Amino acid sequence: MAERARVVVITGASGGVGRATAREFAARGDRVALLARGEKGLAGAAEDVRQAGGTPLEISVDVADADAVDRAAERAEEELGPIDVWVNDAFTGVFAPVSRIAPEEFRRVTEVTYLGCVYGTKAALSRMLPRERGTIVQVGSALAYRGIPLQSAYCAAKHAIQGFHESLRCELMHDGSGVATTMVHLPAVNTPQFEWVLSRLPKHAQPVPPIYQPEVAARAIVRAADRPRPREYWVGGSAVQTILGNRLVPGLLDRILARSGYSSQQTDKPHLPDQTANLWQPADRSGGRDFGAHGSFDESGRAFSVQQWASRRTGRLTAAAIAATAAAGTLAWRALHRRHG
Repeated sequence: MAERARVVVITGASGGVGRATAREFAARGDRVALLARGEKGLAGAAEDVRQAGGTPLEISVDVADADAVDRAAERAEEELGPIDVWVNDAFTGVFAPVSRIAPEEFRRVTEVTYLGCVYGTKAALSRMLPRERGTIVQVGSALAYRGIPLQSAYCAAKHAIQGFHESLRCELMHDGSGVATTMVHLPAVNTPQFEWVLSRLPKHAQPVPPIYQPEVAARAIVRAADRPRPREYWVGGSAVQTILGNRLVPGLLDRILARSGYSSQQTDKPHLPDQTANLWQPADRSGGRDFGAHGSFDESGRAFSVQQWASRRTGRLTAAAIAATAAAGTLAWRALHRRHG
């Protein structure tokens, strides 16, 4: 339990990982500013925070608008107090080959996912730096290190956030600042994004298995906010395997993903052409519904990460070594299966 209730700002707080993270902070009694577009999801997130024991503040904002994000930060401080933690989680994406993603769609994904992170970080820094305290948590992905087919816009934006985070971290260290930043790289998570993402795939989009529940990610984000000095956190054995595998055998991963990357991101159900898409408008706008934190993969979602348990008890390097061994075995098996299959 924190010594005092903190003021936490979360972008993308109306659904998925952001929603679960808001509940996790609220359970500690924190005051949580919920930033997102739309109506129904924000209202639902605010009720979740109240039920968990926290104090919510709903702020409807498009993180692609830098001035609007700064105004949201100002309102959060006016109504809740000085911001202690800022979590950048908002994102959007498009499921399609590069050749079928329009230039304006690439721009929009970049503005929301990457520039939204930049704008949120700058809004936080302008208030934290004069006080010499505060923590900024960037929500990343294993795809910040390893691009996969059909998600080029999202992967590129997450790669950009990784570079931005590393530059900022160096600057804060150079200045001896009391403000800390860290990044949490997530595995595939069971969130509603697969119900509202813009998709041009023939089948319904899905996370690449194994799939974790959003609460696994939320616990890691709150832990990172408590202990922000590590440069980054890797969540889930699959994320560790992907990141380390890409460092060791990127060419082999290219071939594996070329073969399995399309099928592993689609279910056997057809994509509905009238499925809600949130690229330009929120899926939970007036007349929409509250999608909540979980997507439609609860049956296969993992509520626990052995890797996270191991990293808290044996240290990140030991946990990574265990995952690296597993990754090497998995990649070798896949290569052998591809050669003889």
